[in-house]
Amino acid sequence: MSDKVFILQADIFKALAHPARVKILQLLKNRERCVCEIVPALDMEQPSVSRHLSILRKEGILSCRKDGLKVIYWVNDPYVFELLDLSKEILKAHWEKKRKIFA
Repeated sequence: MSDKVFILQADIFKALAHPARVKILQLLKNRERCVCEIVPALDMEQPSVSRHLSILRKEGILSCRKDGLKVIYWVNDPYVFELLDLSKEILKAHWEKKRKIFA
């Protein structure tokens, strides 16, 4: 596999490597949402949320459209949710191993 593929994979992981961005993805799991819904759900300032949305868009994870004054976001590929689910499974396995060590 070419180094370019590894770089692109790493870029996707970098885009996902912030709790706010993972939360945004979870908010968008079942439906598209307006920024006006995302900001209060994250309890963050709008410029910070916009920065996180921009990072996810840059990597092609999200897309958006304008609807009047609203900006609506959605997830481009549901595989991102499989990746997040797998990360939860890794986390569970990791903590289960530690629990057994300290038991």
